[in-house]
Formats: sequence, structure tokens, C-alpha cells
Amino acid sequence: MANKSENLFNKALKVLPGGVSRNTIFRKPYPFYADKGEGCYVTDVEGVTRIDFANNMASLIHGHAYPAIVEAVSEQLAKGSCFTMATEAEVNYAQLLCDRVPSFDKIRFVNSGTEAVMAMLKASRAYTGKAKIAKVEGAYHGAYDYAEVSQTANPSNWGELDNPNSIPVAEGTPPKALEDVVVIPFNDPERAIKILEQHKDEIACILVDLLPHRVGLIPASNAFINALHQWTRDNKSLLVFDEVITFRTNYSGAQQNYDIAPDLTAMGKVIGGGFPAGALAGCDKVMKVLDPTEPKVLLPHSGTFSANPITMTAGLAAMKDFDQAAVTKLNLLATYARETITQAIVEVGINACVTGAGSMFRIHLKAQPPKNYREGYVDKKESQLITKLLDHLFDNGIMMINTCTATLSTAMSKKEIDHLVCALKDGFELIKPEMA
Repeated sequence: MANKSENLFNKALKVLPGGVSRNTIFRKPYPFYADKGEGCYVTDVEGVTRIDFANNMASLIHGHAYPAIVEAVSEQLAKGSCFTMATEAEVNYAQLLCDRVPSFDKIRFVNSGTEAVMAMLKASRAYTGKAKIAKVEGAYHGAYDYAEVSQTANPSNWGELDNPNSIPVAEGTPPKALEDVVVIPFNDPERAIKILEQHKDEIACILVDLLPHRVGLIPASNAFINALHQWTRDNKSLLVFDEVITFRTNYSGAQQNYDIAPDLTAMGKVIGGGFPAGALAGCDKVMKVLDPTEPKVLLPHSGTFSANPITMTAGLAAMKDFDQAAVTKLNLLATYARETITQAIVEVGINACVTGAGSMFRIHLKAQPPKNYREGYVDKKESQLITKLLDHLFDNGIMMINTCTATLSTAMSKKEIDHLVCALKDGFELIKPEMA
């Protein structure tokens, strides 16, 4: 007899491609459907409750139904959800974020991380008058032709390390888009600069995620970032950071760990307080390309739901409470998780490791942490083992991101971490015989 999830999926197949609106939540034989969430727990329509280490792909910093957000949004909702007018909430939230991050002189709100990155690349082109962008091999930057190049490259097509190929994700990607994206290896300053030098008069910006999830959730080195920054200064280009995921890792984002400031930063996920959100922020001179008071607007930009008061209210409540004390506490909890998982790996005696920083970590079924996308690449066998491990965790009350990645929320404690480690240890024992 079919359960509620199976019945829902059968209905969904008739109206949604593959029965889903986002491929990341698809599972075989069917996805599970959420009924409610509270704190760090989610209950599905079958009544099963699990600890949520996925947090909607890193977008929930305080977990589900956080009281301060529920209260603030409910009050705003009674006043209206969106207007063809600016709102005070937008101004107050912009002030909070600009006060929080030294590199933010001005900010422009949008509706998603993808949209924020897209606006950032277009702003870079508008400011520099150049067309090409450079990005790290394997790094994910959302669903935009230029931003998504090389994120699914594999050994059959990624080319030489000294000159990585620009590989499309989607069929039908315009060849011109591929030509306008220069791919550089991660954390390899010498190789990266040699590649950039071949396009020195054409590059509008270098796009970098400081803790790229798809590359392996390993931090960018200071040497790498400093070399890229200096190259952009020497060649009238911009250095731009994608902090859509990483903004949660420190009070001022992941960029707080580095010696230099980016020209622009794209954000999303946690800044929405659980609602769709994105933002582009940076220095005055570059952000001026968006300014409608200028004699000539170099990048005309708008969006029907940009800076809507529901998202602004939720985001403001979320980030107010994600203060320095909360950041420090959550990061210490993640450090505890990485250490205890590593201990479990040693005790079971399998080839696995943990990477990450801030409030995020990723488990690799590799003996050593990868140094770049090519070392972090997951082949078919490893993918099958990760799926088996994730299924084991799911059956034992734990939700993870499908790369075996976790993003913590302030609703969590050592109790939830200990439950995860216990389930992981059993999972490692389960897959150990197949790893030989």
C-alpha cells in the first residue's frame, strides 16, 4: 500500500518534470515530503522526525520556525507583503549589513544567490568594459550560463591542469559563453596567473568562492587570494567573491579571514532568514554602475520582488541574532563535529576524511583531504558508497546535503552532533567492506 509521499509523488509526476521543482531534493524511488519543522528537526508527512543538517542547502542559520523571525514576519505580513515602493525594512537591513562587513559601501538586494552572482558579473562588465570572467574549476555559482561553466567537468573532458577546458553544464549552452569564461585551478597561484596572463586585457573579473563546496569544501589559501587580487590590480580587473553559502562562516563572512577586500560580494541563503533572498554589495565606485541618479546608468537593474519587506524583515531578524557570540558558538560546535567525526573514522579504520570551515563540513571517502576539484572528484564507486551512507543516515533520523555535507544551525547542540557521529560510525562500518 502506497504511503503519503509515494501518493504525492505520483500526483507530482503529472504536473512537474520528474515530479520535482528542484533536482537536489529528488530521491529514488521518490522524494520525501516535509510536513513541519521546528528548531533543528523536520517532520515528514509520514510523521517521521529527523535532525536537519541540510538546513535547506545552508540557508537556515537558526533552524526552522525561529520565534523571532516568525513574530517579525507575521507582524509585517499583516501590513502587506510587497509594494511598488521602497520600505524602511530595506534601509535598516542594508545599514546592518554594510556596518557588518568592511568591504560593503553599498548594497543592492535581489531574490536569489544565482541572481546575485549574475548581477555581480554584469556589474563587473559594466564597470570594466570587458567581457570575460575567470572562475575556479569545479566551483558552483548558481544557474547562469557563465557562472556554471566547468562545475561538472570530469576526467573525460576537463583537459590539462595547465589549461582547463570550459565545460558546459546544460545542453545548448552558447559556445560564446564558454569562450568568455576562463577556468583556473583552485589554490594554485602559479598556474592560475599563467592562465590569466593569456587573457590579461579581456577579463572583467575573477569570481571566487572562498570555501567552494563542489571543489571539496576546502578554504582558499591566502597565497591564492593575494595573487589573484594583485593580478586584478595590475590588469584593471575586479576580484569578486561569491559568499552565497560562505557568508555564514564568520561575522563578516568568509572574507574576514583574508588580508584583502573584494571589489564586490554576492550573498544569498542565510541573509533571507528562510525566505528567497540575494544581495550584491561592494565599494562605492563599482556599485555606482547601478545608480539611477547617475547621468548614464551603466547597468539598469530592477526586480519585482527585490527587497520585498517580508524577506527584509526576516533577514534583519535572522542576522541581528546571528551576532558575534552566536557565530563563535556555532563555529565551535562545528569544530567539535569535525573532530569527533575524524575520531570515528580512525576508530573504524576506513579511508575517509572531513573538510570544512565555520559552521560547515563535508565527509569525503578519501584517505586525504583533496586540494582541488580534480582531487575531490567523486567517481561512480565513491558516489554509490556516499549514497549508501546517506541512506543509512536518513534511515537513522538524519538529513544531510547529498554530497555528505552538513551545515549547522544555532538550534543545534552537542546532543545532535553526538547522534550524527554515532550514526556515521555505524555507516562507516556498513560501507567499509565495499571500500577495499
